[in-house]
Amino acid sequence: MKKFIATALMFSALTGVSARAEVSEVKVPLGAGGFGFLPLHMMKAHQLIEKHAEQAGVKVKVNWSNIGGPAGMIDALLSGSADFISAGPPSFLILWDKTKGNANVKGVASMSSMPMRLNTRAEHLKTIDGLKAGDKIAVTSVKSSIPSIVMQMYAVQKYGREQAFRFDPFTVTMNHSDAAAALLSGTTITGHYASAPLDQRELKSPGVRTIMNSDDVMGGSTTFTMISTTQKFYDQNPKVYAAFVAALKEAQEMIMKDKPGAVKVLLESMGGANAGSAEDMMAILNDPTTKYTIKPENVMKYATFMNSIGSLKNKPATIDELFFKGTDIAGGN
Repeated sequence: MKKFIATALMFSALTGVSARAEVSEVKVPLGAGGFGFLPLHMMKAHQLIEKHAEQAGVKVKVNWSNIGGPAGMIDALLSGSADFISAGPPSFLILWDKTKGNANVKGVASMSSMPMRLNTRAEHLKTIDGLKAGDKIAVTSVKSSIPSIVMQMYAVQKYGREQAFRFDPFTVTMNHSDAAAALLSGTTITGHYASAPLDQRELKSPGVRTIMNSDDVMGGSTTFTMISTTQKFYDQNPKVYAAFVAALKEAQEMIMKDKPGAVKVLLESMGGANAGSAEDMMAILNDPTTKYTIKPENVMKYATFMNSIGSLKNKPATIDELFFKGTDIAGGN
């Protein structure tokens, strides 16, 4: 975290709007993969950013990189190696908080909403309250990932504010694919806080069951992935920014209107036949908890909670404070 804070200071003198032409190349990391990042793969497969930019009178090339993980993408955004990045609300909020007054990173739009599931095969675990010495729960990032914040929120709900970090010592950082392999092999970890499609794939294994669902703790449908950028890029590239938002909205609409086509793109992005069956992927897309919308859901709940336990210095007054103007987030929260 300290690394990207230092990088962010480079932007402090760059708050004015430049008179130069808009960028001719847009750099976008594809993210960690899976259902949460499917709109990006739809945008890539159908060249939607290029399409909408051309309609606005700007010709752009899109550089899709494979930078993975919140830390890598944050560094890329603040160093100028990426123009738009995707992350879960907690990572975004920490970045918004730390860059407030310098790089001024804000949200562009929500990208997906879906639950994460804490899966385990440990016989002694009925709920996370049963965690004992030696148990390890795999999350993508200790303290700043969706699962970490959700478990902190659950701890406060059940045990009080002073117990917010009760479950932190049980968490370990692992990428999703390694964590799924470890869980299914019965080695290294006790549980995995997984996202689609790995959460469903794990549940097909005998003895694996879900003991916590993030939507249950959050009180309803919750943003899983969202897009952000810097104030500098927003100010200097209004047409390209608008083209990106239009492309994202079209990608989300395409997913729901042509689910077989979306599944094809998803499977190709995940390595083809080895990624799973089209039938399994279609079932997840048809699940009403899998949503693609630009409107943020429960992001303010994350922000309020993280501020209350000291994870955020700044507390946004409204959802509009977290997002740039130009995206219809009316009704979001």
